[in-house]
Amino acid sequence: MTQQSVEPRTAAEDAGEGSRVPAGRSWLDRYFHISRRGSTVAREVRGGITTFMAMAYILLLNPLILSGKDAAGDTLGQKALITATAFAAALTTLLMGLVGKVPLALAAGLSVSGVLSSQVAPAMTWPQAMGMCVLYGVVIMLLVVTGLREMIMNAIPLALKHGITMGIGLFIALIGLYKSGFVHQGKATPLTLGPAGELAGWPVLLFAGTLLLIFMLQARNVPGAILIGIVSGTVVAAVLNGLGVIAPAQWAGGAPQLHGSAVSMPDFSLFGNVEFGGWGEVGAMTIGMIVFTLVLAGFFDAMATIIGVGTEAGLADDKGRMPGLSKALFIDGAGGAIGGVAGGSGQTVFIESATGVGEGARTGLASAVTGLFFAACLFFTPVTAIVPQEVASAALVVIGAMMLMNARHVDWADRATAIPVFLTVVLMPFTYTITTGVAAGVISYTAIKAAQGKAREIGAFMWGLTVVFLVYFALHPIEAWLGVH
Repeated sequence: MTQQSVEPRTAAEDAGEGSRVPAGRSWLDRYFHISRRGSTVAREVRGGITTFMAMAYILLLNPLILSGKDAAGDTLGQKALITATAFAAALTTLLMGLVGKVPLALAAGLSVSGVLSSQVAPAMTWPQAMGMCVLYGVVIMLLVVTGLREMIMNAIPLALKHGITMGIGLFIALIGLYKSGFVHQGKATPLTLGPAGELAGWPVLLFAGTLLLIFMLQARNVPGAILIGIVSGTVVAAVLNGLGVIAPAQWAGGAPQLHGSAVSMPDFSLFGNVEFGGWGEVGAMTIGMIVFTLVLAGFFDAMATIIGVGTEAGLADDKGRMPGLSKALFIDGAGGAIGGVAGGSGQTVFIESATGVGEGARTGLASAVTGLFFAACLFFTPVTAIVPQEVASAALVVIGAMMLMNARHVDWADRATAIPVFLTVVLMPFTYTITTGVAAGVISYTAIKAAQGKAREIGAFMWGLTVVFLVYFALHPIEAWLGVH
């Protein structure tokens, strides 16, 4: 597609002359535009480390999601899955940093992995499922090459983009509260405080303490507040665990300690284990529906995340557009194919990238640092388990609070704006899916504008998105009508 010869100036680049180094810049500064975006090498490194620490849980969670049996009764080895997850995350995040030059980290998409394990693998073998993953990645890359994906993103009204950012903030805050044990699924209510209306165990108190520490450090404008909080919480957790104050069983993701040797060799047995045939028994219609579902899971979750994190980083212009967006979108699409070939599920931009942005990351150097840490995990996987889930969850809640500040940009007196934004914000955490929030916002925006007699203001792509999302909500009855199971 055609790129602008002069990229629009962003908020990060207009941070002020005082933060720039006009002369004598290093090659690192020039390549990543560090001073141009009002950042420093130290901030980028700190942001990259923070992002890695916030999303390192994927190395354990993704293998857990993909641990089920396929149609042939076969399973994927845990060690091989950890290697595949770390390798794909390292490669795609490094590409995003070195080529895309934005602070966005990628790893196995939980929505994509969920579809693979619950819908795809039961109908075919794991190699065939990874082949489907490659196909959906290719489809997204074609959308990028033709310019359709960026046009779709730029066609979304600015108010809805702010709503997406806020919705993601609430969504990741809920994830943090749930993973920490602060919020539980209730018996008489959908959610409850703790397991039975009250907090239980030392780990959740450590989460609360870490959360308060980060908030207090931020209130005093202490640089590296999130990273300091995570490291401090991890040290306290390790000490309490070592003294036997907290029983190992109380930790949600395992005790903060090394299990065996800190070094282990990677297992690449899943790499290249991909099949693109043998789908005759499944049927062409089912294959089409699977690819469509995977594209929805990977396309709009990543779109919303890129908009949210990019806006938070000040990389969007005054119309909510990101310069160089096509590169980031292409790498995100390539992540689907790379993850399938590696055997670790499709890779997509992670919302945890916002934790690094919260630490001041503005360039691809932060992503390069995150990618290098994932690469190191190929040999030091046991070390990644030291950070307790409860401690890492505090960072998610903090970033959620920061992203909700976009509410100041929304005209709440305009119902054509306020209602779609409201639905976008609340449905992401309430349905536990980003795509649903985006879909509800788009459909309601189109419907309200049409009801006001302003159909011409909607634009062709918003109409097209509305049709796609109507199909998304009606997918189950459509499948039943077509006889697809």
